[in-house]
Amino acid sequence: MNNRVRQIVEQIAALEEELDAAIEEHEQRLRYQIEGKRVVFEQAVRDAHRRVKLGIFHWFLTVRPQNYLTMPIIYGAAVPLALFDLCISLYQTICFPVYRIARVRRADYIVYDHQHLAYLNVIEKAHCLYCSYAVGLLAYAGEIIARTEQYFCPIKHARKMRAAHARYERFLEYGEADDFHGKLESFRAELAREKTDNKSGGRTGD
Repeated sequence: MNNRVRQIVEQIAALEEELDAAIEEHEQRLRYQIEGKRVVFEQAVRDAHRRVKLGIFHWFLTVRPQNYLTMPIIYGAAVPLALFDLCISLYQTICFPVYRIARVRRADYIVYDHQHLAYLNVIEKAHCLYCSYAVGLLAYAGEIIARTEQYFCPIKHARKMRAAHARYERFLEYGEADDFHGKLESFRAELAREKTDNKSGGRTGD
């Protein structure tokens, strides 16, 4: 990775930290705190949320007809998603220790907290939980695959790729053949260091 690319990656990291700080400030303005696995709003905010909550009957009247028609397709995807979850989790559980790669923590990607929002009725909360699972699962699987790609083939594509994973920018340029196998071992050593760092920090996959 040349100096200019490294500088851009560092700038992106700095902007991500700035974004995290801005999000934290925004959370404080919304007046809620995270207590363990629960999100707790101030009483006045909870009361305001309850006032805008739609009852079940009223909610059914507001649903667009096309949403009812497509609902079996959406929820039918739960079965392949669950199978994919099982396969990708088994893969990293079995193979990552062999490759000396740190396991990806599900809890970092699959997050359930919309059930604490008082302005959602029980059906809306169920929809949110399903979306949280699906989106989080794909992000979780994406990180597992990204670490696998770093181990076997840390090479960029000739064409620009949209929504590349976070590790991609550090990969070797397309056609960068000089000492490829030596550099490949460096990428693998980096993964092994991550595994060591996770152990020393007391964090393990789940």
